Amino acid sequence: MATPRKRTVKTVADESYSKLDQYAIELHEFFKSLRKAGFTVDNSLWLLASKESYPDWMRTLTPEDIRKHIEDEEDD
Repeated sequence: MATPRKRTVKTVADESYSKLDQYAIELHEFFKSLRKAGFTVDNSLWLLASKESYPDWMRTLTPEDIRKHIEDEEDD
């Protein structure tokens, strides 16, 4: 019988992410989870493009929020 592996959690030193950064991280983590679950790259990308398939915790940003943060970063 195999011994269960202890799951390590990565901590982030810098927690001053913008909403756009958080959204990008959420997309990346969602993609990695889909790939780990056995989805092909094409199916994973299709699910990322389909907003209806997002889990509830990813539905925090609206397109207006994202555009606002993109415009703010371009001004810098």
